[in-house]
Amino acid sequence: MSYGQTVLWSRSGPPERVRDVLPVLLLTAITLAGTAASARWHGETLTGPGWLFAIAAAPPLLVRRRFPLVAFVLSAGLAFAYYLSGFPAGPGILLPTLGLMNLAYRRDVPPAASAGGAVAVGVITAELLRGDPAGTFDPRFFGLLLWIAVAVALGTAARLRHSMITEARERSAERERRQAEEERLRIAREVHDVVAHSLAMINVQAGVAAHVADRRPEAAREALLAIKEASRTALSDLRATLDVLRSGGERAPTPGMARLPDLIANAQAAGIDVTVEGQAESCPLTAPVDMAAYRILQESLTNVVRHATGADSVTVRFRREDGSLLLTVRDNGTPRENPHPGNGLRGMTERAAALGGSVTAGPVEGGFAVRARLPLRGET
Repeated sequence: MSYGQTVLWSRSGPPERVRDVLPVLLLTAITLAGTAASARWHGETLTGPGWLFAIAAAPPLLVRRRFPLVAFVLSAGLAFAYYLSGFPAGPGILLPTLGLMNLAYRRDVPPAASAGGAVAVGVITAELLRGDPAGTFDPRFFGLLLWIAVAVALGTAARLRHSMITEARERSAERERRQAEEERLRIAREVHDVVAHSLAMINVQAGVAAHVADRRPEAAREALLAIKEASRTALSDLRATLDVLRSGGERAPTPGMARLPDLIANAQAAGIDVTVEGQAESCPLTAPVDMAAYRILQESLTNVVRHATGADSVTVRFRREDGSLLLTVRDNGTPRENPHPGNGLRGMTERAAALGGSVTAGPVEGGFAVRARLPLRGET
């Protein structure tokens, strides 16, 4: 046996062929030992043909996985034929018991009960044809019916247990896949928000610097300093996000509304006048809500810089209503015709939905507005 096969045994148990053979060998050994003991006890002699007849019910069970009904019928027929032949009795009934349990395990109760009943009827009929005076009232026949019931019950219990284990594993695997997908989307939103916002600001400031480099060196210097600050912030946020991926443990500190002045400063450096009405700090925010509000505001300002043609002012309004934080970001630019929701708007919607809130965005009179409702006690 190779090393790879040894590893396979240790992880998933013995191969299927071995699992088919081992129980049959064990029951065959028990049958031989029990039959030999019974023959000695009764002072009888078991010849070679008798030994072969005693274990004749074993070979059909080797194919019980592929042909459960055929395997049981053949095994049971040979076993009961041995009992009716007059040879010394023994525990040969264990072999068809394995076949009946396997049939109930693989084909459910009705087929197994029907096959067991058919075998019982055959045995009773054979006894009657032999002229057994006890007839159908022989206690052995009631024991036969009890044997069928017990074997079917054991096989059914094994099948139900296997189904429960399989379902539990599938649920666990599905839960792990769902958690991995949610984490992947969360990381994708974080990276998108950081990169989109920072690159948008850097792009605007680079354009300003290139435009005024010759005529207004001081303005170009301020634009370059803004680029430096935006890139520093982006690198810091990306590093925190990558630390989460590398460690796989607790999340790194996440940004919140405490960094609102930085967002306003970045937007103003890009030529957007920002007016803030209300204070987010006046509402007690949980960490998930604080981060969601920050990212939604960040993405909204990024979209103003990138997509709002002619926008030069933005109004940011915070308001508390019915246990929720209402965040409105409205600009005075000209929105694009037939805009298609992109990753930014999709990410804002997903963030709010994860907290039990909502986000709506669309053109309004004189501009474009994003409205977010975030429950103050929202949790992911």
